Amino acid sequence: MLKINLKKLLAHRTRTFGLPPAKRLSSPTQALTFVNGRGFVYFWSIKGIDLPSLWTAVAGIRPVADKHDDPGHITWGWKDDALDKKKWYYAKILRGKATLISLEVAPYFYALSENYGSPEEDYLIAYHEGRLTQASKQVYETLLDNGALNTLDLRKMAKLSNAKDSEFNKALEQLQRDFKILPVGVAQAGAWKYSHIYEIVTRHYPDLSEQARAIKESQARAKLLELYFNMVGAAQLRDVNKLFGWGNEVVKRTVNKLMENGVLVNADHPKLDGEWVSLTVLCK
Repeated sequence: MLKINLKKLLAHRTRTFGLPPAKRLSSPTQALTFVNGRGFVYFWSIKGIDLPSLWTAVAGIRPVADKHDDPGHITWGWKDDALDKKKWYYAKILRGKATLISLEVAPYFYALSENYGSPEEDYLIAYHEGRLTQASKQVYETLLDNGALNTLDLRKMAKLSNAKDSEFNKALEQLQRDFKILPVGVAQAGAWKYSHIYEIVTRHYPDLSEQARAIKESQARAKLLELYFNMVGAAQLRDVNKLFGWGNEVVKRTVNKLMENGVLVNADHPKLDGEWVSLTVLCK
């Protein structure tokens, strides 16, 4: 069996993660180029997940700082300023964490969501099939009926003011992960004078559903998985499933498709046990 070349893998990740000796990102334009060049990245680095993040490309390999005046938090301003400008797709997507997706790649994610082109009906199907909670239904209907709302007004109008914070937050996360709502701005509301404004996805990106219509699920998964390996270079199948949550069998089928195309190969890791899959070009 082929063996992963660790020197090549390290050099590959150094480049794709934007690590030294590459210059750190220092402007919104550079941030957009970073996201578009990879297809999708995390906003923050997430423990236990290997994936480029805007934070790491700006602040280096270190934990997200608690102090609000940390230089790395310039990324927060870039993200907020871009919410209404449609530069990229931003929401809590992969594992329910803040994800930045290029507009070219967003239709491939949307093609895997439980949406079929009818925002007034899709959520009801999901609800009746038990895939959408009651709180999520109330939040979605409130936005559907009233348009974009900040978090405080949304919670009140959705009649969830007396609900647990976790119930409301889980509703926001569930609706974002399924590409039903997303943050589109920031309002000076609440004790911190900071509150995201949420809107229905198909209102903010009216062409997204049509762009995704012609993409088959197998094509979408192959596209996203190839982008993923183009970033990380090598990984185990469990890493893929941990990030995307597709299930082991679906992951195996998608990996096999990329192997048939010569993009990926099974390979041994020189230092770690387990079954590894790698970009062909990183093996010897």
